[in-house]
Amino acid sequence: MSLFAKKSLDVLIGEADDSEKGLKRTLGLGALIALGIGAIIGAGLFVRTAAAAGGHAGPAVVVSFLIAAFGCALAGLCYAEFASMIPIAGSAYTYSYATMGEFIAWIIGWDLVLEYALGAATVSIAWSQYLNNLLMQTVGWQIPYQWSHSPFQTAQDLPGVINGTHGIMNIPAVLILFLLSSLLIKGTKGSAAINSVIVVVKVAIVILFILLGWQFINPANQHPFTIAADAGTVALSDGKIHNYADPLNHGWLGVLRGAGIVFFAFIGFDAVSTAAQEAKKPQKDMPYGILISLAICTLLYILFSYTLTGIAPYKDFLRAGSEASVAYAINHYMPGYGWLSLFITIAILAGFSSVILVMLLGQTRIFYTMSKDGLVPKVFSDVHPVNRTPYKSQWMFFVFVSLFAAFVPDSVVGDMTSIGTLFAFVLVSVGVLIIRKKSQHVAPFRTPAVWIVAPLGALVCLAMIAGLGWENWARLIVWLVIGFVIYFGYGKKHSKVQHGLQAPTTSNKMEGYNK
Repeated sequence: MSLFAKKSLDVLIGEADDSEKGLKRTLGLGALIALGIGAIIGAGLFVRTAAAAGGHAGPAVVVSFLIAAFGCALAGLCYAEFASMIPIAGSAYTYSYATMGEFIAWIIGWDLVLEYALGAATVSIAWSQYLNNLLMQTVGWQIPYQWSHSPFQTAQDLPGVINGTHGIMNIPAVLILFLLSSLLIKGTKGSAAINSVIVVVKVAIVILFILLGWQFINPANQHPFTIAADAGTVALSDGKIHNYADPLNHGWLGVLRGAGIVFFAFIGFDAVSTAAQEAKKPQKDMPYGILISLAICTLLYILFSYTLTGIAPYKDFLRAGSEASVAYAINHYMPGYGWLSLFITIAILAGFSSVILVMLLGQTRIFYTMSKDGLVPKVFSDVHPVNRTPYKSQWMFFVFVSLFAAFVPDSVVGDMTSIGTLFAFVLVSVGVLIIRKKSQHVAPFRTPAVWIVAPLGALVCLAMIAGLGWENWARLIVWLVIGFVIYFGYGKKHSKVQHGLQAPTTSNKMEGYNK
């Protein structure tokens, strides 16, 4: 048995057929673009912007966004070529199986759990934080700190909370995961329609904040542009001290670290590719869905981050503004716009919901494909007889994601999500070079200047990984070791490719892919 056995593209295309037992094709180009924007604009913008600016990049977080966007654009072009070529669920996992073999595909599939499952956990935690902010604004009450925070968090200088109070469990985060998992089980078409409505609302809110907040920008808040090494220290809400003298907390290294953090804000664009098997015209619409959603969000991100860091001093985002930074900036630095704070909090909650929805959808579709290949148990590909959704997998991931959302701080799961996604982007960038070299087939969409774009995309993503620090490298290594145990203990023994049990193909048009 070979660790690098490849799955032929004849087989992959054959699996894309819409049958009564498979996933249903219901998504057009508009729905795919909305799906991408729905996944992209969320906690990355409304929460991670403040974390990167306050802790590492300062006003230069705008440059952090540009670096992250550049890396994503390069990787996005590679994703677009693969998505047009291999229009089935599975995203980077499927692409790697066809180009670099089963073992690398397993690493990617396992790694993508960090992107989608932990991404959903991160956003659900942010949802919980903004829900408390909304409750305080409307009824003057909030869910007790103990039941809306991780046990690894301790209250420090928070309004209405006794210093030293420890978190126990984040119940609101689990609640929103339950509601959205239930919605996804009902069907993809209905979920996509709800997502499209939410996307319109939250894009309108981002634009409204930029337009109204622009007049409150204080130039003094954006000078110096990068954080100085002698900026001092800040006492955090959990009792820890943040020291700007650390090389990754100031200057251009801080900007690079910020890029690794705000990169979380872009990860949704590749979620479009996980829905390829539910797209009506995947070869034509998938590339446009990926690239258009990425372009729209990049423009909004740059304008938004510039406005936010101009309204409030960056250090504020490490203190009182850390849990609901946008609402905090409006309430403290935009007098007379309290109504906007309330409105934007409601819209953010809706926006977060759409991000979680797409992340949960993406995760189950990847494991659906891995299960079809025999690398994970069959339960992950069991489809509901009426709704034709992987309902058992959806419930299992609800439990898994809820454990992280309930008991782990958002800073930890957010950085794990970023490093896992960046690693996947590196391999996709390498994979498109391999398939160009070995395949005679011309994809419907081809990455321009691929021998420049793909290597540069891999290098930029590797640079952002380096900026995330050794703690996240250590977490990634531990996660991969767990994955290796599962692969050699179960996946390799049950692999259909390893045992020659590939599904029959529908045609021989793709001949030459498995050379």
